[in-house]
Amino acid sequence: MNEAQSEIDKTVESRQTSRRGLLLGAGALATAVGAGIGWWRNASALTSDGRAGEPFADFWEQRWDTPQGTTLRLQDFRGKPLLINFWATWCPPCIEELPLINAFFRQNQANGWQVIGLAVDRPAAVQAFLKKMPLDFPVGLVGMTDGELGKKLGNPSGSLPFSVVVGAQGAVLHRKLGRLRSDDLSAWAQLK
Repeated sequence: MNEAQSEIDKTVESRQTSRRGLLLGAGALATAVGAGIGWWRNASALTSDGRAGEPFADFWEQRWDTPQGTTLRLQDFRGKPLLINFWATWCPPCIEELPLINAFFRQNQANGWQVIGLAVDRPAAVQAFLKKMPLDFPVGLVGMTDGELGKKLGNPSGSLPFSVVVGAQGAVLHRKLGRLRSDDLSAWAQLK
């Protein structure tokens, strides 16, 4: 009976050790997630003196090829509110939100709103997609390997979809990682 009791005690102790490890791991994960959320909420484009500023030094100098073979220059969108959406044809949430973003653009274009879609994808895939689902706003081809712009705008993981709202004065007003909802766009329409 002592041997059986000893085995039971070992099993109970092993389970308690496993539970402690799981709880410590869960606590560490929760801390990391909380820190990430805090950074995300507080991350903003600030100049060295703490004032709202442009997203990064050469932000307005960015340019991309378009699926039509022209050049999309970010400088041309300066001075009005701008929604920048990073998407890809292989990203289901991206595809689901594009009609919503297109409707936002049509409804708010007269109010000065601009939208740019930046495709993190192969040009041929984007061209084929846009033949099936044309968009009213301009699309730039960022490419599969150029994740630097998204990182500079606050998306260190390069996850998609990712959206950034830049105000008329050039400051980042909002960022969202993940699929947009109509209430996101309704709230953003009030920003300038």
